[in-house]
Amino acid sequence: MIAPVVDHAWWDRHEADADVALADVRWYLDGRSGRAAYESGHLRGAVFVDLERWLSGEGGPSVGRHPLPDPEVFAEGMARSGIGDDTIVIAYDDGGGVIAARLVWMLRATGHEAALLNGGVTAYGGPLEKGPGAKDRARGAFTARPWPAEKLATAADAADRGNIVIDARDRDRYRGAQNPIDPRPGHIPGASNVPCRENLAADGTFLPADELRRRFEDAGVGEGSAVISYCGSGVTACHNLLALELAGFDPGRLYPGSWSQYSQMADVDIATGSSPG
Repeated sequence: MIAPVVDHAWWDRHEADADVALADVRWYLDGRSGRAAYESGHLRGAVFVDLERWLSGEGGPSVGRHPLPDPEVFAEGMARSGIGDDTIVIAYDDGGGVIAARLVWMLRATGHEAALLNGGVTAYGGPLEKGPGAKDRARGAFTARPWPAEKLATAADAADRGNIVIDARDRDRYRGAQNPIDPRPGHIPGASNVPCRENLAADGTFLPADELRRRFEDAGVGEGSAVISYCGSGVTACHNLLALELAGFDPGRLYPGSWSQYSQMADVDIATGSSPG
């Protein structure tokens, strides 16, 4: 399978390949429109993939803000984007891949070739296309596949101290700073904070693999560790899962409900502060 991250030189070599597609997956927690950002300027030939419509299902307290969508919904979104079963998808955003990682993880988890474009649109120095994007990409033939159970974790799994649990949220949210997003502040007891945005250098590209590896080792990850990644709603947690692979570790599992589900559960313990607890 293709590496979880490729650079712009890779894209330059493969841009004209019929079996390669570029996907813009911008989305903003503050409510700004990812579609509007895409139309204001995107990489040449990229299609826009809507996180809320195609990469997540209907949210709620029992499932979290961004549960995985029904496989049929995901398949329809890919097909409409011109992506088929054999398409290699390269995804990007304007935040170092922390949002686009969701699409890449979903595709790789179901056996498709996909990778993040290192640095995304911010690392590109050429002209951008504007407007609604290309209309000439034919509908793809994308088969719906069930989400593989072995790549997913539950709240009970995340609370099990036998697993290495990593929290991808920013440090203040992990510590328990109040904010309007989370119903209860804090983190899952035993989870270590590995903020996904700290996987990146100042220019928005990934840190070298050995530096990523040290970050995960500091969180208790070792060879053969059973790693579970979560965040606020199961989106940016995927960035840590891809970084884990980039660092040379075995793939981890995603807790899709993440904190937006866990914090709604009245019968679970919650930790605050800078240590796992």
